[in-house]
Amino acid sequence: MELTLTINGKTETLSVDARDSLSDVIREKLNLTGTHVGCDHGACGACTVHLDGIPVRSCIVLAVRCEGSEVRTIEGTRGDDAMNVIRRHFHEKHALQCGFCTPGMLMMASDIIRRYGRPDEKQVRSELSGQICRCTGYMGIVAAIVAAADELAGEPAAG
Repeated sequence: MELTLTINGKTETLSVDARDSLSDVIREKLNLTGTHVGCDHGACGACTVHLDGIPVRSCIVLAVRCEGSEVRTIEGTRGDDAMNVIRRHFHEKHALQCGFCTPGMLMMASDIIRRYGRPDEKQVRSELSGQICRCTGYMGIVAAIVAAADELAGEPAAG
């Protein structure tokens, strides 16, 4: 089957199988390997990308359902000023260790901040409930998202 979608601002037309997941297409046909696949069941969140502006688990989205859609992967956030602030806070707050979950966490973090503006810790934890990190214990991740949101809102970052 032929699929046309816009990925990170570039229109791509490719041949896909009916069973290909969006993550298969992203990683194997477009060589965008920043999107990680952890569980292949939509449970871990490592493969989170934005599909038409909404975070989705790309491992459980059939690629053929994305015809005409816009997809943004972690590679598509290069040069995004807000994402650069989020990345910096992830570094400063020690919100990553092995880094496997980080692309999905960053994609989710940008969505949380977009929707809530200045989320509190409880909101961040609730929104991250579908993202699994086996290394950090989430404290640094939550602190990074709250601090980045504060900075992006023009408030001084706490602590």
